Amino acid sequence: MSSSDLMHRFLFDHTDIRGEVVTLKDTYRQVLANNPGLPPLVQALLGEFVAAVSLLSSTLKFDGILTLQARGDGPLSLIMAECSHHKAVRAVVQTAEGADFSGLESANLQQLLGTGMLAIIIDPDKGERYQGIVPMDSPHLSGCLEHYFAQSEQLATRFWLASDDQASSGLMLQALPRQISASAEENQDHWETATQLADTVKNEELLQLDHADLLYRLFNEEEVRMFDPVGVRFECSCSRERSANALVSLGRKEVEALLSEQDMISINCQFCNQVYAFGSTDLEEIFGDRESPIH
Repeated sequence: MSSSDLMHRFLFDHTDIRGEVVTLKDTYRQVLANNPGLPPLVQALLGEFVAAVSLLSSTLKFDGILTLQARGDGPLSLIMAECSHHKAVRAVVQTAEGADFSGLESANLQQLLGTGMLAIIIDPDKGERYQGIVPMDSPHLSGCLEHYFAQSEQLATRFWLASDDQASSGLMLQALPRQISASAEENQDHWETATQLADTVKNEELLQLDHADLLYRLFNEEEVRMFDPVGVRFECSCSRERSANALVSLGRKEVEALLSEQDMISINCQFCNQVYAFGSTDLEEIFGDRESPIH
């Protein structure tokens, strides 16, 4: 059975370790279709971001969106991937003007972004927005995320990410607070064994193997319990209503001034390339007697 566009949670029985594995094909190809003409190196990094944000979304305990975003002064100026609590994914890439990727041989995060900032942003439907800064102290996204969890969450966490032009995939292991194992030393032994086994995974295995086969190949000497999968899909949250809200936030006078200079105001979604057009005949629908955004 194919594990395409599915995420599986799994546990190591009798140890305090959990894991997630995800493979994205149709979802990832839709992301690439909405970001056409990317150099292969940037495609590869985008695939890692999409797989990583899917894995990170498993930590959400509430309704909302988790965003993994990086900005820099290198040839790649922005890369951002989002995943909601119901596993809807979207992503976008922006390259710097005149960017030259010809001298780069690998999808090195630091080379592509230069000096910049990586952040994990959690935006709950109810509650305050949270942003955690991830130090870009590793040349690879997996290493940056591992350092973030070690420093900010105090949870040992490892990531293995892979992508090509057809699929992206990721594996995550995380050490849980001690509940089962009798001692910290025993927990550490279990953790070292699990991560050493996971370190043997090849990119081809991550991208091509069914999740059950992958976990068996890596951890066949361990007791691993895999739970029912969760589907992951591409979905953009843009809408005409949200675009109208953006115009309302400008104010009626500003919108009328823009329309006096042009026949239509077009708002383009950077994630899916959908265009929402508004003309003078739409003003009453947008504003009416409103002085605040539409809800």
